[in-house]
Amino acid sequence: MARPRKQAERRAQLIEATARTVVDLGATATKLRDVAKAAGVTPASVLYYYADIQELFAAVFERSAATYFVSREKAIAEAEGPVARLRACIHTGVPWPGEGEESTRLLFELFPVALRSQGAADRQRVFTAQQSDLYRHVLELGRQTGEFTLTGDAHALGRSFVALEDGYAMDLLVGSASAQDIEDRLLDHARIVTGNPAFDRRS
Repeated sequence: MARPRKQAERRAQLIEATARTVVDLGATATKLRDVAKAAGVTPASVLYYYADIQELFAAVFERSAATYFVSREKAIAEAEGPVARLRACIHTGVPWPGEGEESTRLLFELFPVALRSQGAADRQRVFTAQQSDLYRHVLELGRQTGEFTLTGDAHALGRSFVALEDGYAMDLLVGSASAQDIEDRLLDHARIVTGNPAFDRRS
């Protein structure tokens, strides 16, 4: 039996290989043999660590979601004041060209896994709640300081931002919007729900 450290390294290798393959081929086209080829191992070696491709997809989603959330949380924490923090929330939720767009594409490719795996569905719910809470905390802070006059419940508004992010990200992935278009639209939403003109694109 492989040692724990070796097992962790091999799992990380397989997750990375799967992520690259999904971005290149798409989740629906990715087969176990594709992952094995990308990782330089046999399909049987992959199955030693993961029961099937769906379990591997769930592990990739878990890692990608955690990495995305941590980097986003850090950027928001570094901003000072409700306005700057809400701008950071918005900016980090936009799939900017390069790593941001690739990360978003990977997560979108893997979203359907939640329809077939209870574990993945649970992780998806947690991930959505985490993103919503980032917004909720900032919105509540702005209300407390008097800088925001919220149009509704902070939790519901936070969830609305995440829903808009997802919808607009799909626009980008199919080529009907740019990253800057998305940020501009989210800033418009921020101005409407907070009543703060600092989010006006012209200011």
